[in-house]
Amino acid sequence: MDRVKILDGGMSRELQRLGAELRQPEWSAQALIDRPDIVRQVHDQFIQAGADVVTTNSYALVPFHIGEERFWQIGAELIARSGRLAREAADGCSDRKILVAGSLPPIFGSYEPHLFQPEHVQKYLAVLVQNLSPYVDVWLGETLSLIAEADAVRVATAQSGKPFWISFTLADGPDDNDAAPKLRSGERVTDAANWAVSSGASALLFNCSRPEVMSKAVKAASAVIAEQDSNLQIGVYANAFDSGEDGAANETLHAVRADLTEKRYNDFACQWVEDGANMVGGCCGIGAKHIHRLSETIRALR
Repeated sequence: MDRVKILDGGMSRELQRLGAELRQPEWSAQALIDRPDIVRQVHDQFIQAGADVVTTNSYALVPFHIGEERFWQIGAELIARSGRLAREAADGCSDRKILVAGSLPPIFGSYEPHLFQPEHVQKYLAVLVQNLSPYVDVWLGETLSLIAEADAVRVATAQSGKPFWISFTLADGPDDNDAAPKLRSGERVTDAANWAVSSGASALLFNCSRPEVMSKAVKAASAVIAEQDSNLQIGVYANAFDSGEDGAANETLHAVRADLTEKRYNDFACQWVEDGANMVGGCCGIGAKHIHRLSETIRALR
């Protein structure tokens, strides 16, 4: 337990709770334009809740969300702003070291592995890496649906001199509870873990999927890591989406589960740690109260 890092939670719902407007397709990017003060406030609240890592609000700063023209016009400015706000919040914490993770999202859409364009991905990732680099301690390729997306992050960050973490989103439909864990692309978690071990990544994480499917993925990854005698870290940050809703991740404002209380999420996270996770936090719909409960539990166990 003494090595478990506490990640932050989901940015977008906390932005909404504090008064920022959320709408598709801009989603959390709109707050960087209209209310950067609230973005900073969310970072501060996650740190106060006990997070050891804050993630830049750069997830929606891609053409898929803000449009191609606006990405090339003001994307670099907004990306740098997201990095600066996270850095200022981290540096403002006087009682412990806070890491800033630079969010590198799926460029062509969340949960959309079939839209991946390997011939174009690097020109977009380069803008994110260049403008986040002055502010971040580690790169976080997150909500990636296929191994090729993760390898693109590896290539894009290779010359930065900073470590990189890779976080995959898992297949989490009703038929996936009892199946071998897979990415949303259908690729096996064991194959993703073998790739991660060989890639030079510092950590393999799973995010933006229902908490119920995470344990099997952690166990599968842990087995690969042990077999390969690797020191790769494992992390989990699940979402609170209502699985009964229709619509892709980028098309609607999903409702969040009423049953996923701070206590219940905390119970899930403790199980992930038992299964081998070294980092735990939250994704969409997991707020500062969840992180505070989780932080208190982990620190007490230390």
